Amino acid sequence: MIKKELLDILACPKCKGPVENDEKQSSLICRNCRLVYPVKDDIPIMLIDEATSLEETN
Repeated sequence: MIKKELLDILACPKCKGPVENDEKQSSLICRNCRLVYPVKDDIPIMLIDEATSLEETN
């Protein structure tokens, strides 16, 4: 689980917008870019190359 303090300072590396925590999918979502960033072992992987499309995960 991502702590709120960390979530408050994280930003999408593509658009610099806010990200939302999705605990069910263990990921962070950028609604602006419609990208999903994985969280592995409680570490967010904030690399554009590692992100998947929001449509692919639904």
